[in-house]
Amino acid sequence: MRDFGGMMSFELADESVDAAVKVLKGTRIIALAESLGGVESLINHPATMTHASVPREERIKNGLSDSLIRLSIGIEDADDLIDDLKQAIG
Repeated sequence: MRDFGGMMSFELADESVDAAVKVLKGTRIIALAESLGGVESLINHPATMTHASVPREERIKNGLSDSLIRLSIGIEDADDLIDDLKQAIG
């Protein structure tokens, strides 16, 4: 592979877990998954999934905020994925 990968992450303006969970539940194309990587687009919330057992203070210290969301971008149309995120974020 050359150039860029298909992984990205972002934080929400509302830094709460509730706001992140709302986005996770709101996507229609991007599927919720514990493990990222595959041909389909997947979404993950480290604070409640992969790093749920790590104390909040330690997660924050290591850059894993309550609103951090990770995406693994698949082969779907980019405009469809952007629209999916826009409607989920609100």
